[in-house]
Amino acid sequence: MTRKNQAITLSINEKEKKALESLALEFGKTWGDKPNVSKLIKAIALNQLKIAVNNDWNNQRIETLEKARKLLLDFGFILEAEEIAKILIERSEFKNMFSSREIEQFLDKPKPLWRKNIENFIKRQQPFKLTYQDASERLWNFTVIHGQLRIIEKHQYLVCTCQEAEGNQDIIELKHNWTFKLDRIQEAVVTPVELSWQPDLDMIEVQFKVYRGLAFAYSKEEIKQDDIFKGDIEDSPPSRLIIRNVWSTFWFFREISNYWNDCEIIAPESVRQKFCQKLFAINAMYAENPSQDS
Repeated sequence: MTRKNQAITLSINEKEKKALESLALEFGKTWGDKPNVSKLIKAIALNQLKIAVNNDWNNQRIETLEKARKLLLDFGFILEAEEIAKILIERSEFKNMFSSREIEQFLDKPKPLWRKNIENFIKRQQPFKLTYQDASERLWNFTVIHGQLRIIEKHQYLVCTCQEAEGNQDIIELKHNWTFKLDRIQEAVVTPVELSWQPDLDMIEVQFKVYRGLAFAYSKEEIKQDDIFKGDIEDSPPSRLIIRNVWSTFWFFREISNYWNDCEIIAPESVRQKFCQKLFAINAMYAENPSQDS
């Protein structure tokens, strides 16, 4: 004798129904490729999804974030404004204070389905396979076991750790990390895979010192993303030790190269030597090709 599931009736309007279906899709509660509200509610009941208070922000915080969003738009920082809009649209306080129509339209600008799938998989911590074709019509396949969407130099990137490492020029500890500029991918296929999600990117601790004026300037800044230690200022010359979790030597070198001799990599030796190789290559290029005016 089979036992039938008990049914409940939800008294909701069409807009609320669509909102629940959207959440079901976002959290992977589907029947085939269609959203399944029953699975969503069951996941909440089983504490697989947590319900949090969503009306405990004061008015000043909401108003400040909305002003920041509009200022970012005015200065052309679209991606940053989008991130703030996502925070605001989820808050019940915002809908009580402002019309959410403007933000909904701002966020509803069409996105490719593969982009939405990547965002959903990351949110659900679901490993996935990314297949895309580059400008040279080469086909690339990556199995992503950890991914983050990061804004780097005003562009949005998928930063991820993959099973694949072939062709990666980074040091051995970071060879499985890849960075994809999303607006360069015109079309892609994104599908889930049955693997375990890695809790973070592959990282190594890098120690570096900042000298002279930069040592003082660094003390006035907020701790930068991935910094895990900021030492006190030492004298002769003034210096400060920084320890940072680094997931890509390419992006790390790109940042510190702005500081020239005001920054020195201390450890590990593999990262220090890789940076030295770049400096030697630059020196050789200038030595072999002297200016015609010299």
